[in-house]
Amino acid sequence: MQVSVIIPTYNRCHTLGRAIDSVMLQQSNATEVIVVDDGSTDETENLLITRYPLVRYIKLQNNQGVSHARNAAIQATDCEWLAFLDSDDEWLPEKLTRQSECLETNPDYRICHSDEIWIRNGRRVNSMHKHAKHGGDIFLHCLPRCVISPSSIIIHRSVFADVGLFDEGLPVCEDYDLWLRVCARFPVLYVHEKLLIKYGGHEDQLSTRHWGMDRFRVQALENILQSSLDKLHGIAVLETLIEKLAIILNGAEKRNNAELHNTYSEKLPMYQELLSQSVTNEHVFADGIMQ
Repeated sequence: MQVSVIIPTYNRCHTLGRAIDSVMLQQSNATEVIVVDDGSTDETENLLITRYPLVRYIKLQNNQGVSHARNAAIQATDCEWLAFLDSDDEWLPEKLTRQSECLETNPDYRICHSDEIWIRNGRRVNSMHKHAKHGGDIFLHCLPRCVISPSSIIIHRSVFADVGLFDEGLPVCEDYDLWLRVCARFPVLYVHEKLLIKYGGHEDQLSTRHWGMDRFRVQALENILQSSLDKLHGIAVLETLIEKLAIILNGAEKRNNAELHNTYSEKLPMYQELLSQSVTNEHVFADGIMQ
């Protein structure tokens, strides 16, 4: 299997070496490792030049976000399979081997992810039931929150030709948006083993730099409504969208944020009406409910 490992990074010289080393220590070698430096101002470039001369280094002049960095690497490689690793995470040595074996045994699948170990503020924590991973048709599991970690994924490049690349207009929840588009069309292979370590709690995490994550999930849900969905999936999207809008509006009222409340208050009755219509209309999602 030809696998290109894509590592986007921005001012994470202090963790990038750990991530790269975890790829170099894999039982199965990657075809290539690409680090996309999204305009770092720390010692990232010097680290790559001095310690990792065999790593393909793509340096972007301006910080344009993780989606742009990942997309740049996807377009720069011809490898059939792509694996992603965030620069603050690390793989366990058997990750590529186990996932490659599973994909070769199940050739009908084009996406594979795995379980993971969580480290928060230096301590290992157990994931909650709501974060449980799944395989197969997991679209409904993807609606409440992101249930696929980018660092766990191996994906065939043809999937991006079918559903598009990462949405560069989303500063966060770009992975949530992509997995909605992917899982609406493809089943997912799941390896029920902890094959990577995810680190959280640090200040430079995107989720800590952007408040109100449900705002971006709403945008992603609105995006998926522009696709053709079957009735079950379409109704589930509308129900989730209504729930998240209610959460946003409740928070806006508590904080006396009139601007935020006005932005989203008109959306709620519109989607409630669409949900009511969809119950009796079999074809409401055929060509994208938002088109």
